[in-house]
Amino acid sequence: MSALALEADLELAREAVAAAGALALSHFCTGRKSWYKGPGQVVTEADLAVDALLHEVLRDARPDYGWLSEERVDDRSRTRCPRAWVVDPIDGTRAFADGVPQFAISVALVEGGAPLLGVVLNPATDELFEASSGGGAWRNGSRLRVSGRTDLAGAELLSSRTEMKRRHWPGMIPEARFTTIGSLAYKLALIASGRFDGLVSLRASHDWDIAAAQLMVGEAGGHVTDAAGRAVVLNQETPRHAGLAVAATARLHDALLARLETVATAP
Repeated sequence: MSALALEADLELAREAVAAAGALALSHFCTGRKSWYKGPGQVVTEADLAVDALLHEVLRDARPDYGWLSEERVDDRSRTRCPRAWVVDPIDGTRAFADGVPQFAISVALVEGGAPLLGVVLNPATDELFEASSGGGAWRNGSRLRVSGRTDLAGAELLSSRTEMKRRHWPGMIPEARFTTIGSLAYKLALIASGRFDGLVSLRASHDWDIAAAQLMVGEAGGHVTDAAGRAVVLNQETPRHAGLAVAATARLHDALLARLETVATAP
């Protein structure tokens, strides 16, 4: 893809996400209808409305691009397209439904298993994160760089409330400090910003959770793999990944993987 075409697609994604953010905010803290689409999986009217808006804007402008989002049935036709939009209309739906400003709208464009561009917006905090391949990562116009943390001792790590209950990470990595935030895309964007040093997860994630923000971490100098240390390849037949290890530096990433291996082999 040419630099000019990539910039045009990035601008399209910006416009779509801005409109989606305004729509999401109009639903936020209003007590709109929510329900469970599966065990522990909350969905709201806003998820569906934002998904419909993004689909209309992005697919109308680029009808030859594939589509993958959390709120639509995946017919896998996207795998036969040279490029595909990967979308989470509201990542962190439980926080959104509870009126907690820890959610994000995530849009990525993927080619050859890797993100070309990504835009993540938390409209409740007015934080717009974006990245393009080779173009760096940015927050509200300021260049992003991951922290320089190299050791687990004193590291500021992120997790979710669900995983903290299941894994009790502070007991497994006691030398680090943990903060819980609901949206995975927002967590990764905050790591790209240098506000946190990394995260570990043994909970399955999907392309729509990570596609945009993993590019931000990479463009900001950080490291993202699955929990076994393998590269995250996007837009495969099954867009699901077995855990994550994300860190600001290679040394911290290696330390997180070593600790995850200890957890995995524990009796």
